[in-house]
Amino acid sequence: MSDLTIHTKLDILPQELKNEVNDFIDFLIQKSTKNKTSVIPKFGSAKGKIKMSADFDAPLDDFKDYM
Repeated sequence: MSDLTIHTKLDILPQELKNEVNDFIDFLIQKSTKNKTSVIPKFGSAKGKIKMSADFDAPLDDFKDYM
Protein backbone atom coordinates (compact mmCIF):
# COMPACT_ATOMS: atom_id res chain seq x y z
CA MET A 1 0.00 0.00 0.00
CA SER A 2 1.46 3.35 -0.97
CA ASP A 3 1.56 6.53 1.08
CA LEU A 4 -0.65 8.22 -1.49
CA THR A 5 -3.38 5.60 -1.03
CA ILE A 6 -3.29 6.04 2.74
CA HIS A 7 -3.35 9.82 2.43
CA THR A 8 -6.30 9.70 0.01
CA LYS A 9 -8.29 7.49 2.37
CA LEU A 10 -7.39 9.72 5.31
CA ASP A 11 -8.71 12.82 3.52
CA ILE A 12 -12.17 11.21 3.22
CA LEU A 13 -12.54 10.59 6.98
CA PRO A 14 -14.32 13.01 9.31
CA GLN A 15 -12.19 14.88 11.87
CA GLU A 16 -13.13 12.60 14.81
CA LEU A 17 -11.89 9.54 12.94
CA LYS A 18 -8.75 11.39 11.84
CA ASN A 19 -8.02 11.97 15.52
CA GLU A 20 -8.47 8.25 16.18
CA VAL A 21 -6.14 7.39 13.32
CA ASN A 22 -3.57 9.80 14.74
CA ASP A 23 -3.82 8.16 18.17
CA PHE A 24 -3.46 4.72 16.62
CA ILE A 25 -0.38 5.79 14.68
CA ASP A 26 1.15 7.11 17.93
CA PHE A 27 0.39 3.74 19.54
CA LEU A 28 2.05 1.86 16.68
CA ILE A 29 5.14 4.07 16.89
CA GLN A 30 5.39 3.45 20.63
CA LYS A 31 4.87 -0.29 20.11
CA SER A 32 7.53 -0.52 17.44
CA THR A 33 10.15 1.27 19.56
CA LYS A 34 9.34 -0.93 22.57
CA ASN A 35 9.90 -4.17 20.66
CA LYS A 36 13.45 -3.35 19.58
CA THR A 37 15.85 -5.70 21.22
CA SER A 38 18.55 -4.04 23.24
CA VAL A 39 22.14 -4.94 22.58
CA ILE A 40 23.78 -6.54 25.59
CA PRO A 41 27.45 -5.61 25.69
CA LYS A 42 29.89 -8.46 25.98
CA PHE A 43 32.43 -8.63 28.78
CA GLY A 44 35.55 -6.70 27.81
CA SER A 45 33.96 -4.81 24.93
CA ALA A 46 35.10 -1.44 26.39
CA LYS A 47 38.70 -2.56 26.80
CA GLY A 48 41.09 0.27 25.93
CA LYS A 49 38.35 2.91 25.84
CA ILE A 50 38.69 4.03 29.48
CA LYS A 51 41.95 5.44 30.76
CA MET A 52 42.81 6.46 34.30
CA SER A 53 45.60 8.83 35.21
CA ALA A 54 48.68 7.46 36.98
CA ASP A 55 48.00 9.53 40.11
CA PHE A 56 44.35 8.44 40.45
CA ASP A 57 44.83 7.15 44.03
CA ALA A 58 46.98 10.08 45.15
CA PRO A 59 45.53 12.29 47.91
CA LEU A 60 43.83 15.46 46.73
CA ASP A 61 45.20 18.86 47.79
CA ASP A 62 41.69 20.03 48.65
CA PHE A 63 41.51 17.51 51.54
CA LYS A 64 44.89 18.27 53.18
CA ASP A 65 43.13 20.05 56.07
CA TYR A 66 41.19 16.89 56.92
CA MET A 67 44.12 14.48 56.90
